[in-house]
Amino acid sequence: MADTLLEQYACNVMPGADYDDGRDRPTLPERLPARLIAFYLPQFHAIPENDAWWGEGFTEWTNVTKALPRFENHYQPRLPGALGFYDLKQAGVLRRQAEMARAYGIEGFCFHHYWFGGRRLLERPVENLLADRSIDLPFCVNWANENWSRRWDGSEDAVLMAQAHSPEDDVAFARSLEPLFDDPRYIRVGGRPLLMLYRPSLLPDAAATVERWREHFARRGDPPYIVMPQVFHEHDPRPYGMDAAAGFPPHRSRLNVAPIAPPGRLFDHEFRGDVRTYDAIARESIGYRPDGFRLFPGVCPDWDNDARSPGRGFVLTGSTPAKYGAWVEAAVRWIAAEAPPEERLVFINAWNEWAEGTYLEPDRHYGYAYLAAGARALARVAADPGGEADLSALAQGAGEAGRPRRLARRVARAGARLSDAVGRALRAV
Repeated sequence: MADTLLEQYACNVMPGADYDDGRDRPTLPERLPARLIAFYLPQFHAIPENDAWWGEGFTEWTNVTKALPRFENHYQPRLPGALGFYDLKQAGVLRRQAEMARAYGIEGFCFHHYWFGGRRLLERPVENLLADRSIDLPFCVNWANENWSRRWDGSEDAVLMAQAHSPEDDVAFARSLEPLFDDPRYIRVGGRPLLMLYRPSLLPDAAATVERWREHFARRGDPPYIVMPQVFHEHDPRPYGMDAAAGFPPHRSRLNVAPIAPPGRLFDHEFRGDVRTYDAIARESIGYRPDGFRLFPGVCPDWDNDARSPGRGFVLTGSTPAKYGAWVEAAVRWIAAEAPPEERLVFINAWNEWAEGTYLEPDRHYGYAYLAAGARALARVAADPGGEADLSALAQGAGEAGRPRRLARRVARAGARLSDAVGRALRAV
């Protein structure tokens, strides 16, 4: 156990007990039982807007490298391994990512797509992909239709880039997607290009927007398959006229899992983060099976956005490659039994959300272990399609008794503050 912040930091940036160097890669089945689609964040190259808002040279790595462990066994910082601190302006990075994903059974990426009334941001990775068809990477896009604000430093109301929704913009957005849909690598469901809309409730009339999109693409003979991720209390795609929902953990599950106190001594006595166990989030998600609409289940390797919100992040504790693999297996088995072959999709949140602590890319502490765990899960399902996922790695009842532990945490913080105040007073004497 780490006694100091420095010891915890050193532990986190060194290979751990589950470290996988990638030399002994699991064998994938010839036919995968489901398509794993990983969400992909393109904010790993500098753009003028971020330079102006956050400082010259800002990328996601800027937040990642500032992170510190706030309590014992808190896994921060999370530093990259095999791919290093890459720059997505370099097209070769996306090629390496595609090769790595394919080698471990990831079908493709769902790029977060930023469109603001005709203006695009962080478009370079998709543009590089469209320009080079030799990159073997199936892909689709998720329109992240929120305003951009100074959320990471607490200024929720300071809008940096606002959306400008209108019927005309709906059609302009649809037109902008035509080159993507025309690419033979674009991911389809039943022959229809998969389009994701992140937050339909932010649109003036999401159902009308969806209908305009359908009308536009119907004229091209290419009707889209429109999906809504389950975030911000939005779980059912039917009111918006959409075709399906996709799991986007830990967001929906977080609503149904009790918070806990940090599982160890505090290094930061001002820590105000929201902590839950990975086990509880995974089990809640595995048990969630709605009726009446198509759900593509979602899985996350972990979650910890303290790098973006220092001392007040949302943190999952206890994730391991084995637990992630069990969750992937459960999700794949369910969708394989529930859906026809063309609709057997599982979404992974995410491929490279480093500042939110959820990624599959190799890091310094685990290496390729999470990628390998997902690949082994696919192999287990293929070898025994009628079997059941072994969930023994996921603790039962994790996250219960959240209120007493929150009270204990408040008492501990109050005691720490009192102790600090007494110390300061004595030093002043």
